[in-house]
Amino acid sequence: MTDLRQPTDPSPGWQLDHLREYVETEGERGHLWMGVPTLLLTTTGRRSGQARRTPLIYGEDADGRYVLVASKGGSPDHPAWYYNLDADPRVLVQIKGDVFEAVAHTAQGDERAALWQLMTKIWPAYDEYQTKTDRQIPVVVLTRVS
Repeated sequence: MTDLRQPTDPSPGWQLDHLREYVETEGERGHLWMGVPTLLLTTTGRRSGQARRTPLIYGEDADGRYVLVASKGGSPDHPAWYYNLDADPRVLVQIKGDVFEAVAHTAQGDERAALWQLMTKIWPAYDEYQTKTDRQIPVVVLTRVS
């Protein structure tokens, strides 16, 4: 099994800078990005088997679960992290200094609709991203493993 606590980080650029600042300060800097909350999601690469870490905008539902949107800015393809968790839903999450294991699932039907509304209140551009693509943008729910 992949050690999710030893991830490979994104290529150099804003995501890597954001991620490093987040990790170095336990989210004191980096948790809020452009005014919205972000977490660090570590998935297992579906082809490489390596742990991959990505900073992502998140929300929290009424049940205390964490919610992500696999938008990739409205690209025709899902983001790599989504394909990874679709292949292996066991993930590692960091929110500020709290690092924990979780299991992911893709919301469907009424659950998806309600969570989409939650997430578009946090990041309204998700609605615009959906108009750019023919795919239904996945909404992902992360449930903490006790």
